[in-house]
Order: sequence, then structure tokens, then C-alpha cells
Amino acid sequence: MKITHLGHAAVLLEVADRRILFDPGNFSDAWHGTTDLDAIVVTHLHPDHVDPEHVGGLFAANPDAEVWVEPGVLDAVDLGGRGQGIAEDESVDLGAVRIDAVGGLHAVIHRDIPRIGNVGLVVTAEGEPTFFHPGDSLDTAPAGVDVVAIPMMGPWAAMKEHIDFLRSLGAAQGFGIHNALLSDRGWNLAFGRYNEMTPTTVHDLRSGEAWEVSAG
Repeated sequence: MKITHLGHAAVLLEVADRRILFDPGNFSDAWHGTTDLDAIVVTHLHPDHVDPEHVGGLFAANPDAEVWVEPGVLDAVDLGGRGQGIAEDESVDLGAVRIDAVGGLHAVIHRDIPRIGNVGLVVTAEGEPTFFHPGDSLDTAPAGVDVVAIPMMGPWAAMKEHIDFLRSLGAAQGFGIHNALLSDRGWNLAFGRYNEMTPTTVHDLRSGEAWEVSAG
């Protein structure tokens, strides 16, 4: 398994001969120009997770990629007829790779802001680590996760909730995402706390270099 953080929530996962891009949003442009994708997968409709102005170019550059999105995205973003919905408790098979959708709702931002759909995405393949991208929710901690994409900061959670999420999940390895609103000092604070106070070894992939992860 090879993982590349392409800024904020965008993650390129290469596993079992498949290249899967998660959450190409407008808080990053590092994913622009990504090619040879087998799938593009979106956890929810917020523009920092799916960029309505630039996904068309991504689709054009990847004409054979499957596009799977949380169902609310289908009505909110012009996907050029490419999108298919994946809801809570549904799954998708991409060759030897399986993607399971969990959760169902975005974290509460404020009681006056209606909650939208959000699916966490669990990726499994025989002989590979199990990967989890939670989107914008810390409510669901699926069993058996080896590597987690960790939202480092959001206007919908406090540090204590991130720590409890990682403790509940119990993944051995993780890396920070959802960091566009963090200063370097904020990153260092969260990075240190999550490493010190949870069972997860948190890696810094902000350089954009690929990280190779082995099973076990």
C-alpha cells in the first residue's frame, strides 16, 4: 500500500494495483493533474472535499475512473453524469479492492446548521493493511483498521474528540489530513497530542511524498 497526501482532505491510495483518489476538494490543488486513476471517491458534499470548479478537469483526465460519492453529492455538484452513490452500509468492489461505507452523517458544526450526509470509507484488500478515511465525522470507529487518515482540525470537533476517536479506533498507524485551517503551531500541537495520548503513531505527510505501508 502506498499513500500520498495531496493536501487537506485529498488522499491518493495505491493498493492491489488500484489507484484511488479520495476527496479532491478546493482547499488544495496538489491533486490537480492526477491521472491513471481507477476510482474517485467523495465522503460528502462540502467543497473542501469535492471542488465543483475543478472536478470536471479531473474526470476528463481520468475517463475510465469510476466515481463514487456520498448520495447528497449527486444533487449538489455537477459530476457530468459520472457519479454513482455509495451510502452507509453499501460497498464497492474495484478488482481485488473493496470499499465499505460507514457512518452516515457529518459531525455537528452547530445546532443551527442542518447536518448533511457523510460516509467514512474503509478500504480492504487481501494481504494489505486496512485503510480508513472518515471524512468529516468521528462518530464511527470500524473494527480492524490499520491505517487511518486523521482529521487534524475542523470547526466541528475539539481536540478531546479527536483523541477519543483515535483511542476508540485503535489503529496502529495514521497520518494527518484536514489541516488547511491549521497554522504550523496548531499542527505541531495536535500532532504532538495525538502521538502522545493515543495508540496511533501519527505520520506527517504534508511534503506530498508517498508513504509505503506494509501489512502487519
